[in-house]
Amino acid sequence: MELTAKHHEYWRKNVTITLVLLAIWAIVTYVVGYLARDLSFNFFGWPFAFWMGGQGALVVYVVIIWFYARYMNNLDQEFGVAEGEED
Repeated sequence: MELTAKHHEYWRKNVTITLVLLAIWAIVTYVVGYLARDLSFNFFGWPFAFWMGGQGALVVYVVIIWFYARYMNNLDQEFGVAEGEED
């Protein structure tokens, strides 16, 4: 099966959003964690480093998963490859 321009556009959008969300994940996981001691200010009454490690990162991960699932469902519908669709 040869890929059409529509297939290439679908995968380009898929890879782009995956790379963007992966970059956000890496920043939250590594950069904020690495610089946590330098980020010494209170956030909701707790030190930011403590809050980010205990709560914030988990919230960001759940938002990333929610956004990716929603984005991909919309992309699948746009390109006619959603679950339950027949050609």
